[in-house]
Amino acid sequence: MKLALIGRGAMGQLVAARAREEGHEIALVISSRDGARSTEDLAAELRAAEVAIDFSTSAAVLNNLKACALAGVPLVEGTTGWGDAQAEALGFVRERDGALVYGANFSIGVNIFYRIVAHAADLFQAAGDYAPFIEEAHHSRKRDAPSGTALRLKDLVAARFGQDISVASTRAGHIPGTHRVGFDSIADQITLEHTARSREGFASGALAAARWIQGRRGVYEFSEVIDDILKAVKSDK
Repeated sequence: MKLALIGRGAMGQLVAARAREEGHEIALVISSRDGARSTEDLAAELRAAEVAIDFSTSAAVLNNLKACALAGVPLVEGTTGWGDAQAEALGFVRERDGALVYGANFSIGVNIFYRIVAHAADLFQAAGDYAPFIEEAHHSRKRDAPSGTALRLKDLVAARFGQDISVASTRAGHIPGTHRVGFDSIADQITLEHTARSREGFASGALAAARWIQGRRGVYEFSEVIDDILKAVKSDK
């Protein structure tokens, strides 16, 4: 693949390293610190790539999405915290017949965790007398709180319990990304936990999504198409 990488932070650097290891070409790297570009100027640069992967800042996501759609370049959107602009962004991509995979978390393990939590929520809601809660913790450099992953977990549990779910967020030191979903009753408490040991899982998931989105059109949420993406990855090996 000929890739455009948007964002020079820790995730952008890791994706670049993994992409080179897999034999992909980095056509260009765009930093969110390089100064504001117009949507049209950014689109002109992006046409040098076959696929773009964005791990930049939430403030830049809307412009990045629009530029990729204008350029006709499929985009893997891994930045979180842009929920307020989501309706406008996704609408623009659909209007332009663009291609987008977005998600709160591109880790394969986290997306399996989503399914475990959803099934557990079904069981505890049916059992009655259990109150769900969510706790998440990250390093002090993590900007958004709650995290996009925590919000996704909240939506999954809330859909089954029919009520708002409490989310507690911690930002301190070098804490690895940790998400805990609990179900509490007078008799006992059950917790499910995912802890990220590194960002490797995010990078490999984003690259798998980039390979999958080539040649497609439409807007896809990563957790909803992960089965197809994993099948494609296995068939390539």
